[in-house]
Amino acid sequence: MTFSLPDLPYSHDALASAGMSQETLEFHHDLHHNAYVDNGNKLIAGTEWEGQSLEDIVVGTYQEGAIAQSGIFNNASQHWNHNQFWEMMGPKETLIPSELESRIQDSFGSIDDFKRQFVAAGVGQFGSGWCWLVQNKDGGLEVTKTENGVNPLCFGQTALLGCDVWEHSYYIDFRNKRPVYLENFLNKLVNWENVTSRLKN
Repeated sequence: MTFSLPDLPYSHDALASAGMSQETLEFHHDLHHNAYVDNGNKLIAGTEWEGQSLEDIVVGTYQEGAIAQSGIFNNASQHWNHNQFWEMMGPKETLIPSELESRIQDSFGSIDDFKRQFVAAGVGQFGSGWCWLVQNKDGGLEVTKTENGVNPLCFGQTALLGCDVWEHSYYIDFRNKRPVYLENFLNKLVNWENVTSRLKN
């Protein structure tokens, strides 16, 4: 199977009023994400992973405890991460559906407490990586952070919400103000209906 760069689910300028500029999406989606796709396809060609699903490649090439992951993992996982990231955002402000709101309150005490933990995870991820709202196998929700391209698939978790804290995700619009980027992401960019659709009963 050859992987391809998906179109954004909205125009490049659709998120500008919510704090993610057309220039950021042109660099982030068209260049950075596309590079993961191109490099990943080259690396899996002729290997046991050619023809496998993206999820199987991510899980199968992840090396727990490794200081550095393989090139196949890095590019496949970043392709998967970004596929989710674009869908988790939207141009229209959405309210948190009652089902998700209830689950968040059960796990974190309040929406505000969840947001504080999420921002703290993103700020606390040293260097490049991601912060996540995940659903564990027992159904409970948790805020996590991962380095570089590592994602919840590696730990058998369901990714409900993820935010890219690599600098190319925010530096054009927010320079070095990662906390402000994360707060803006939660308050203006998240498509909460998409997040809710990922919940497993």
